[in-house]
Amino acid sequence: EAMKTMNHIPAPRAGTVKRILVEDGTPVEFGAPLLIIE
Repeated sequence: EAMKTMNHIPAPRAGTVKRILVEDGTPVEFGAPLLIIE
């Protein structure tokens, strides 16, 4: 969500976000895990 606009993000398969691994605003490195999806 950016400026109250929702964006569709296509995914190769269905899933549910079970856990978010980083806090909002935290810098991350390329390849770092961000979410747990089941």
